[in-house]
Amino acid sequence: MNELTLSTPALLFSAISLIMLAYTNRFLAYAAVVRNLKEKFLQQKDEALLLQINNLKKRLYLTRSMQIYGITSLLLCVLTMFLIYVGQHNLAVWVFGLALLLLILSLGFLIREIQISVDALNHHLNDIEYHLNKK
Repeated sequence: MNELTLSTPALLFSAISLIMLAYTNRFLAYAAVVRNLKEKFLQQKDEALLLQINNLKKRLYLTRSMQIYGITSLLLCVLTMFLIYVGQHNLAVWVFGLALLLLILSLGFLIREIQISVDALNHHLNDIEYHLNKK
């Protein structure tokens, strides 16, 4: 196995930073939708709005998990770079491996969140089709 150098975790550092930016944008979009749904729900206590709120709750929890695992992965990449710098190469390899596993978990949560989002959008599309066919 080739020796782990500072450049390897540094490459992952920039990729994780971009992923975290995308996660944050998703979170901010959900926050706006939740605020909008709250206003709608206070005006009209519709059952469909409750279903959307429950769906958004799941997606927010997944997004939180994505962010936590992504941030922890980023933190471990920085720790890896520090360990390499101070000459703790064996420990650095294990910490970097853990960082990679956490990044995999974060991306797995992203896949699940995307599936839930697509299901929610399909529900809206089916509802539109139903109302169009009803006329």
